Amino acid sequence: MAIDQAIIGQVVTGQMEAIERDHGDDEDVQIGAVITVVEVLKKVGEDEYASNVRIRHNVADPYRVLGLIRAAEQNIIQGFNQAQSE
Repeated sequence: MAIDQAIIGQVVTGQMEAIERDHGDDEDVQIGAVITVVEVLKKVGEDEYASNVRIRHNVADPYRVLGLIRAAEQNIIQGFNQAQSE
């Protein structure tokens, strides 16, 4: 059975729409680093799954990748904090 790739396409499409909405009119903006993190689940029991995390990026410097991932982590944490304060 082939893996359904639709979820990745939906997430990337949503990201591109958000970038276009926020920066689409600015001719000085371009896409730099791109990092994808995908959790692959394999059913190993009735209600049990094994998880494998895959990452792909277009960044040559591994320390920059780590910095970008940490920046993303901080964005997620800030989102949690904002949601809790509302």
